[in-house]
Amino acid sequence: MTSLNLDTLVAVDVHTHAEISADGHPSLSPELSAASARYFKVHGTREPTIEEMAAYYRERRMAAVVFTVDAESATGHPPISNEEIAAACAGHADALIPFASVDPRRGRAGARQARRLVEEHGVRGFKFHPSIQDFSPDDRMAYPLYEAIEELGVPALFHTGQTGIGAGVPGGGGIRLKHSNPMLIDDVAVDFPELRIILAHPSFPWQDEALAVATHKPYVYIDLSGWSPKYFPPQLVRYANTLLKDKVLFGSDYPVISPDRWLADFARLDIKPEVRPKILKDNAVRLLGLDKG
Repeated sequence: MTSLNLDTLVAVDVHTHAEISADGHPSLSPELSAASARYFKVHGTREPTIEEMAAYYRERRMAAVVFTVDAESATGHPPISNEEIAAACAGHADALIPFASVDPRRGRAGARQARRLVEEHGVRGFKFHPSIQDFSPDDRMAYPLYEAIEELGVPALFHTGQTGIGAGVPGGGGIRLKHSNPMLIDDVAVDFPELRIILAHPSFPWQDEALAVATHKPYVYIDLSGWSPKYFPPQLVRYANTLLKDKVLFGSDYPVISPDRWLADFARLDIKPEVRPKILKDNAVRLLGLDKG
């Protein structure tokens, strides 16, 4: 399969989920998956295969970053294999970009795993979900992993704000929202000054904290996934149009939110014409080094 054609590409979706493995293993337990479907009002199947994702994005002349979350230590549910995701994306390199997820509790073993995933499997970044993985981003146990990711020169994407995972389940399914306050990632940006960090989602109820970190730290970005743009807080729209116009990224959260829905609502958002292509494509191309092969 050919590689990305940046000339014909209309957008880069930096936030999509691999929901099911080739042998049918889901990314979440049935309880958490059902709670997420209720939260996002998803009807019918929400578990496209990676091959189906490739066809979906190829048809729209878009590229998509694909990842899962390794939260086995916290939830007891085994993750989808990073190597499987990377191999499947490699077979659809004209549409899909593989990220990986490593349990931060693995320490230096996790750092070695991260190096292998980048150097041997072509992984282009790493996803963290502090609430599901049940760790605070500023916990020193994760520092060997951050150090490796910084040295590898690939981004780390952190879920921030409330999550639909566990919503409505007694005790939230054991998921603690406090771990996803973006201010906790400020320490990571200080201690790893060359690490490229993406704060995922409008960070309800900490939107101002996310904007503060992203404006203060030069390598902290924000993706706009997980929300329809019509619900974006006004200060997020204002910063995306001005101070953060080169650091805001299109993300959908597919399959729970489709890029079709997201883009239709984004078209009605008060975004300057010269800023739109930055958010939809150009900022991601630069951050992910897609123009460098």
